Amino acid sequence: MNAYLNRVKAYIKKEIVMLISGLLAAVSAALVPIGPEYIGYIDFRTLGILFCLMTVTAGLKNLGVFADIGRKLIAGAGDLRKLTVILVMLCFFSSMMITNDVALITFVPFAVEVLSMSGAFEYMIPVIVLQTLAANAGSMLTPIGNPQNLFLYTAGRMNPANFIGIMLPYTLTALAVLMIGCILSSKKLPAAVGDYRVRENCKGRKRLIVMYAGLFLISLASVANIIPFTAAAAITLAAVLILDRGTIADVDYSLLLTFIFLFVFIGNMKTLPTVNSLLSRTVNGHELVTSVLMSQLISNVPAAVLLSGFTENIRVLMVGVNIGGFGTVIASMASLISFKLYANTDSPKTGRYMKVFTMWNIVMLLVLTVLACLLIQH
Repeated sequence: MNAYLNRVKAYIKKEIVMLISGLLAAVSAALVPIGPEYIGYIDFRTLGILFCLMTVTAGLKNLGVFADIGRKLIAGAGDLRKLTVILVMLCFFSSMMITNDVALITFVPFAVEVLSMSGAFEYMIPVIVLQTLAANAGSMLTPIGNPQNLFLYTAGRMNPANFIGIMLPYTLTALAVLMIGCILSSKKLPAAVGDYRVRENCKGRKRLIVMYAGLFLISLASVANIIPFTAAAAITLAAVLILDRGTIADVDYSLLLTFIFLFVFIGNMKTLPTVNSLLSRTVNGHELVTSVLMSQLISNVPAAVLLSGFTENIRVLMVGVNIGGFGTVIASMASLISFKLYANTDSPKTGRYMKVFTMWNIVMLLVLTVLACLLIQH
């Protein structure tokens, strides 16, 4: 009996975000009867691309690709402080072009491999938290950095120069906070590689690496709407089932289920008349505060879509939902991704992770909100 209870407690601790999102979906379903419209709530494109990227990441991790790159990176970094800066800046700059979700799916497992090899397990939490901040900060700058930016860029009929001009002060300020975080969260200690085993000599390794590299490009093409997400998901699934079937079991399906629960909750909230009435009275003229607060509750992507129907001041709304991506773990879907990736590491300390995550997110949220108030008033 005790063993069973311990397993249940361990499962709850590991899947706490999924369970909370499931509870929210269930409560909302009690308010909105289940019907065909529920299917319309779900963003299958996001789920399909997430599946592709998580599959590719799992495959490359199993093949030891991140570990190989990590050895070279550690050798070049020299000490843990430089290593921390490199790992965080990879997320910051890459997120501008491949979205914050993709940056974290790519580089959080990479950081886990690198820090494990260097024996710096105690730095894993602050580095992953800073990587999450970096991905959300860097993605603010470009229209393709995250989903809400692309939506609002189109809705506001902006050109790239205008968009970047609006978001540049916030991105540079966030970069300064990140650099301070890297200095405070690390020390100038040698980054020595420990005894860390990876699957380096598996049969057909080079062929599989080429396959996963190709699938990664297909995934990015789907992110950029060059090919349909359905085609990308079908190609990824078929290729992995044929050439590396075992990797399918390593995909984090609970993360996909978490997204489905959140989509249902958000969809139901949008259909409630009282919610619509409240938004009509409060959003117009208060876009910054409303979007920041709403993002904390339902994440910044649905907040952007939901609030855009109640204001013509798309530019302030854009600033608000980007800043609103900092704060709670559900303020940005990307934050959920990195939390789940950390929770799947060996012996995760999820309680400590949430404390560090909350501390740095509050700092970033306050700094950027103050800046927004100053800039928008002028």
